[in-house]
Amino acid sequence: MKNNKVIVLGSSGFIAKNLKNFFIKKKVNSTFISSKTIDLVKQNSYKKLSKKINTGNVVIFISAKAPVKNLEMLSDNIKILENVSKAINKKKIKQIIYISSDAVYSDSFKKISENYNREPDNLHGMMHVIRENYLKSLFSKKLCILRPTLIYGEGDPHNGYGPNKFIRLAKKNEDILLFGKGEELRDHININDVVKIIYYSVIKNFRGEYTLATGNVISFFNISKIIKKLYNSKSEIIFQKRLGKIPHRGYRCFNVNKIKKKIKNLKFIKINNKKYLNV
Repeated sequence: MKNNKVIVLGSSGFIAKNLKNFFIKKKVNSTFISSKTIDLVKQNSYKKLSKKINTGNVVIFISAKAPVKNLEMLSDNIKILENVSKAINKKKIKQIIYISSDAVYSDSFKKISENYNREPDNLHGMMHVIRENYLKSLFSKKLCILRPTLIYGEGDPHNGYGPNKFIRLAKKNEDILLFGKGEELRDHININDVVKIIYYSVIKNFRGEYTLATGNVISFFNISKIIKKLYNSKSEIIFQKRLGKIPHRGYRCFNVNKIKKKIKNLKFIKINNKKYLNV
């Protein structure tokens, strides 16, 4: 590990910031490259990146414009992919870890495992499928793909529908608005678990594809109740009419046996653990 420097592509995002702090604690020899240092969307940026990567390095590919909402963003992410691939294609790196997303998987009423269909119906999922497939074609023997589901925890900047937003509202005693009855069942993984798994993927030199989730689902209604109780909040839980179809047909659960077999005694942080809910 001491001889294999880790190059992390992306430094300003939720995952990257927490990963950087974790690597510092673990004394991992690492360099985080931001878009300010190298804008990977720009043509020929691979030349600058190539100079940063040496034989034996581990490359963690997080850099992305996400979530993908239009064709321009999709195009930019493919440009990033192209430049990263060119930069490392002729380098004798040890490993490449690509941080993908569970968005690559099609919907299912059964638990989703790594070999399930990757036929998403949204641009964000399509972007990750394109990236995964291209990286597999070039670096299959050195590639580890990690697909986290919804991430929550300290430092999240998105304030998206779910635990992080509910916590902020609960702290202010403001109403928590739920779509429909908040009945859809989703899996949520804590950022601390995500960075820990990335760390183990590096030190144990993982190969293959792994879904990062807890294997357990919980409704948004129950999440809001748990958070309200944890923070002794005066917030009211308000149901509002749902616009459009319920996402993922109301159910999104994962089989996480594969990652549990790779990391012995892996215990996921529970969503009712207040210590890991600060946002």
